Amino acid sequence: MFFPQEMTELEIIVPEKDLLPVTNVLARQGVFHQVDSSYLSSHAEGKVGESWKERASAYAALERQIMVTMQALAVEDGNPPSDQATLIKLEAVRPLVEQIEQDVKNTNDVLTSSTKKMEELQNHIRQLLPIADIDIDISLLQNPRYVFSMLGIMPAANLDRLETSLSRIPYVLLPLQKDRENVIVWLTGSQRNADILERAARSAYLNPFELTDIHKGTPSEIIKTLNRNIEDLEKNIETQKARIGQLHATYEHQLQTLLWRVRTSRLLADAMGHYGKLQYTYVVVGWVPSSKLETLAQELKKASANILIDSNPFRRLGMQNQHIPVSLQNPGILGAFQGLVTTYGRPRYEELDPTILMAITFPLLFGAMFGDVGHGLVLALFGLLLASRKVPALRSMSGLGIVVAACGFSATLFGFLYGSIFGYEDVLKAIWIQPIHHIIQILAIAIGGGIVLLSFGFLINIYNAWRARDWARLFFDPNGVAGLTLYWSLLGFAAASFIQSFPVPKLVFMILAIIGGLAVMFSELLKHLVEGHRPLFEGGVGMFLFQSAVELFEKLISFLSNSLSYVRVGAFAVAHAGLSSAFFILAALVGPDKGMGYWVTLVIGNIFIVGFEGLIVGIQTMRLEYYEFFSKFFIGGGMPYAPLTPLPTGEE
Repeated sequence: MFFPQEMTELEIIVPEKDLLPVTNVLARQGVFHQVDSSYLSSHAEGKVGESWKERASAYAALERQIMVTMQALAVEDGNPPSDQATLIKLEAVRPLVEQIEQDVKNTNDVLTSSTKKMEELQNHIRQLLPIADIDIDISLLQNPRYVFSMLGIMPAANLDRLETSLSRIPYVLLPLQKDRENVIVWLTGSQRNADILERAARSAYLNPFELTDIHKGTPSEIIKTLNRNIEDLEKNIETQKARIGQLHATYEHQLQTLLWRVRTSRLLADAMGHYGKLQYTYVVVGWVPSSKLETLAQELKKASANILIDSNPFRRLGMQNQHIPVSLQNPGILGAFQGLVTTYGRPRYEELDPTILMAITFPLLFGAMFGDVGHGLVLALFGLLLASRKVPALRSMSGLGIVVAACGFSATLFGFLYGSIFGYEDVLKAIWIQPIHHIIQILAIAIGGGIVLLSFGFLINIYNAWRARDWARLFFDPNGVAGLTLYWSLLGFAAASFIQSFPVPKLVFMILAIIGGLAVMFSELLKHLVEGHRPLFEGGVGMFLFQSAVELFEKLISFLSNSLSYVRVGAFAVAHAGLSSAFFILAALVGPDKGMGYWVTLVIGNIFIVGFEGLIVGIQTMRLEYYEFFSKFFIGGGMPYAPLTPLPTGEE
C-alpha cells in the first residue's frame, strides 16, 4: 500500500518440447511481466523468434477480422475458455471466419443500402413538402433542351437582388410559396443564358432542389409514390434486422470461442517471439511480484519437469533502477485516487507510493475550500451516482465517482465546522470558524497548513533518498536536508522577528539559514563530490558562482510562492461564502417577497456553485497537490507493470 509491490527477477530455461505449456502457464497466471530476451539468441536461432513474431502478426490480423464481424452483430467478447490454451491453426480457422464474415457482410450491405435509399427518399419528401400544393409537373423541369429551369428555396430578402441581377436578360421568376424568411421560386430562361442565371442564383443564395428521374408528376403525386417506396424499404430493413438477429444467435458462441482462441494464440506467439533461443532450449526473462513467486514456480514445474528457474529478489533499499516494473495495488477507495497519482506520474520502484497521501490530502484541501453541508452532500450524491454506473451517459466518468464522493463528504464535514448549509450562515452553529467573518484568521491558518504539508513533502523526499541510498540527494538536494534546513530556518527567523518572546534567538536561525543556503547554492558541486563525478562543475568559476546564486534566489522565491500558494485554500473558503451571499442578494432583487422568482434564483445559484465552483476548486486542489506538494518528493518515471495475460490487468 505504501510502496510498490516487491518484485523478483526470473530467468527460466525451458526445453523446446515444453515451450507451449510453460508459456501457457505464464499467461494464465497473469503475474509474469515479460522482458525481451531475444537478444540472447544466436544469429541462426534468432530466425525462429522472427517466425513466431510473423505468426503473431497473422493472429492479430485474424483477431481484428473477428472483432469487426462481432461488432457488426453486436456480440460481446464474452469470457475466455477455462481449458488449456493451444496454438490454433490459421489454415483451419481462417476459412470459417471468412465464411461468417461474408454471410454477415451480405446482410449488412443490403441493410445499409436500404437505409441509405430510405434516407434519400425522405430527403426528397422534405424538399417537396413546401410545394406540395402547387399544381405543376416536376418532370418538365428536367433536362430541357432549350429552356433553363431551376426550382429552389432562397431568402425572401434576396428576391429583389436576384431580379436586379437578371435585368439585362430575358427570364421568368415565379415565387411559388413565401413565408417571413424564405421563398420557393421557379427561375427559368434561355439555355444560352444558363451560366448567367446560375451565377445570379448562387449570389442570391438560391438553394436548388435535387431533381432526379423519380420526380415525375405533381409534388403531391411524387410524395405519395415516395411514401409507398419508403414503406417497402422499411419492411425490407426490418427483415434484414431480423436476419442479423438470427445471425447473432447462430454465431455468437462460435465467434466468442474463435476470438479467445485466436487472441490467446496471438498472445502466446508474441511472447515466444521475445524469448531467447538456444540450440535445444529457450530463455525466458521477466519479473513477478515476490508474493506470487512460489505459486508460479510450482505451476511451471508441473508444466515442465526439466525446467530451470533462477530467481533474484530485488529489495527496494539502495535500488535506483527504472527497469524494474512498478505494480501499484491500492484496494477499494484508494484505487480511485491511484488514478490521480498515475496521471501525474508512476512512482519508481524505490519510491513511496503517494496514493494514500493523495487520498487524505486531496479531499481535505477540497473540503476546506468548498465547506458547505448542503453543497457537499449534493456533490457526494453525484459522486456516488457516477460510481454506480447506472447512468449510461456518465459511465465514462465512473472512475472519478469515488473521488468526487470523498470530496463531497469532506466538504460536508467542513460545512459543519464553518456552520454553512446551502450558503446559509445563520442556520447551523459553526463548530470552529466562519471564514466570511474571520478572513485574516482563515488565510493565516491556510498558509500554516500549507507549510506543514510542504515540510512533510521535504521529509518524504529525504526518506525516499535514504531508501535509495542516494546520499547526495538526501543531504544536498534543494528538497533534501539542505533545502529543509533553509526552509525551516527562514520560517524560524520570521517567527523570531515578529514574536518578541520567541524562545530561540534570531542568530541561530540566521546561522542555519546561511549553512542551508550555501548547501543549496552549491548542491550540484557537493553532489558531484559525493558521487565522485568529475569535473565538479561545468564552465568557469565566475559563471558557476553566478549560476549558483541565481538558482539559490530561484529556490528562495519558490519557497515563498509555494507557501503562499496555500492561501488559496482560505481564499476559496471565503469566496464560497461570498458567492452564496451574492446569490441571496440577487434572489432578493428578483423576488423581494420571497415568491417563486426568489426560490428559482436560489436553486439556479446553488446549481452553479456546486457545478462551476466545484470544478474550479477541484482544479485548484489538483494544482496544490501536483505543483506544490508532489514536486517536493516525487520523481516518477517508473515502468508500468504489464503482466502477460489475455485479459486487461485493470491496474492501469
